[in-house]
Amino acid sequence: MHFTFVTLFPEIIKGYFSDSILARAIEEERITLTYRNPRNYTTNKHHKVDEPMVGGGAGMLMTPQPLDDTLSAIRKESPVSHIVFLTPVGKPFRQIDAKRLAGKSHIILVSGRYEGIDERVIEMHADEVFSVGDFILTGGELPSMMLCDAISRNVEGVLGNSDSLSIESFEASLLEAPSFSKPPLYQELPVVSEFLKGNHSKIADLKNKMALSKTKYFRPDIYAKAKAKQ
Repeated sequence: MHFTFVTLFPEIIKGYFSDSILARAIEEERITLTYRNPRNYTTNKHHKVDEPMVGGGAGMLMTPQPLDDTLSAIRKESPVSHIVFLTPVGKPFRQIDAKRLAGKSHIILVSGRYEGIDERVIEMHADEVFSVGDFILTGGELPSMMLCDAISRNVEGVLGNSDSLSIESFEASLLEAPSFSKPPLYQELPVVSEFLKGNHSKIADLKNKMALSKTKYFRPDIYAKAKAKQ
């Protein structure tokens, strides 16, 4: 699977993929990454990519020409590419989207800067528009990395143990139950005793109850949906 990051600051992104699971996935060519900088496509002699907002407003906006030409060039090279814009006003990105997008062959992740992107570019090129939360960042690079990470984990062979995907939060209708490791006692805090007895049926039942409690406390919206299905 191939990802193209469209960003004014590719160096911000590159370091994230130099270690751990995703670095191994790149080495094994399960995922590949490329970068395109809209500054390289601008027709402005000073390589400007921003302009004041029409109608007033604080700050600058990414002007349409450099991004339009960048995305048009990629589309010409890769007609099957799927273009995703990251913006606070997009629909919330969910695990179900990560799983679905893992079936694509080429995803383009567009990172905005300044006060955002000229809406006409989004209308011309967007296949999907996502938000990663109800908060504002200084740029779209972090959300782009988040989507790439979440999608890549669902690409076959990226995770060493694919079974781990099926028990994670949001794969079921509840948050994942609390987990523990050795030692059984740490700083006078014990592991739940039932986990140490080896009765997998009882452990599974207990984990389900703990997941219910955790979901009810942290995500009452998900809990309500889970209860409605019962």
